[in-house]
Amino acid sequence: MTRIGLVLHPRRDCSPAVGQVLAWTSSHGVELVASSDDVTRLGVSGLIPVAVDDLAGSCDGIIALGGDGTLLGAMRLVSARPVPVLGVNFGNLGFLAEVEGAELDRALSAMAEGGSTVEMRGCLVVRHTGGESLAFNDAVVARVPGEGMVEATLSVAGRRYGHYRCDALILATPMGSTAYSYAAGGPVVSPGAEGILVTPSAPLNGIARSVLLGPNEPLRLELTGGRPAFELDGVLTGRLEAGEVLEVDWRPDAGRLVRIEGSRAADRSRVKLSLLDLPLLPQELVELVPESLRRRLGDGASNPG
Repeated sequence: MTRIGLVLHPRRDCSPAVGQVLAWTSSHGVELVASSDDVTRLGVSGLIPVAVDDLAGSCDGIIALGGDGTLLGAMRLVSARPVPVLGVNFGNLGFLAEVEGAELDRALSAMAEGGSTVEMRGCLVVRHTGGESLAFNDAVVARVPGEGMVEATLSVAGRRYGHYRCDALILATPMGSTAYSYAAGGPVVSPGAEGILVTPSAPLNGIARSVLLGPNEPLRLELTGGRPAFELDGVLTGRLEAGEVLEVDWRPDAGRLVRIEGSRAADRSRVKLSLLDLPLLPQELVELVPESLRRRLGDGASNPG
């Protein structure tokens, strides 16, 4: 790699992590760039400002510093020319990120020493009234209070499948199965699988279970009632009206994720999923740890030797 791009959380201060990456790229003869807006916001010297189009089209790899939303945004950014993307979690849960912020130095060293691999990921291609959009996690049609329930008819590969009447209809990738679809009772699907997962949230009648479609089974969703919101990867895209149609296809190999050898990302994700079933906020979990262990962990953090 001769040029690496940074994609940063729009509000969180990732300056220390940017400094770590800059130190690594400088010592390895790699140019480090970021969007002009991010460079101005951070004020970190040595980071080269570029236009967003240049960031998407000229980098050999991307490092996304933030949460899952930042990583998904980075994957969409380079989808026309997929390059490896390393996700570094500075968010709350971070199911998709490969490493936590504290592991950044080790991850950079592993990449330099050949201790990393790349996994391909597919995405949804969603055609709608506004054009064509991509979603690496999910596309969601969600009820707006006072605007009626989501009512839609699903057709698969040109054949009518059935009708939905629910609070939200979630079209998810296998990678996105642990997001909104999981919260609505959908299954966890291996990110190595291909296909489109359809999950209704709070169905009143019609199809009430998740349906996993194959990668060669395009779906067509016709809105028959309600004025729902339309979200792509958690980003509000607009509103839909009765009569509008969404056509969704599977695009294989649309993104490339960096995997670090020896990473415990998969183990952490399993633990994070189990914690979602607890009636506690993440910061409240520390109260479950015995005080003696908390003291020991605190001493270890301040005195690692």
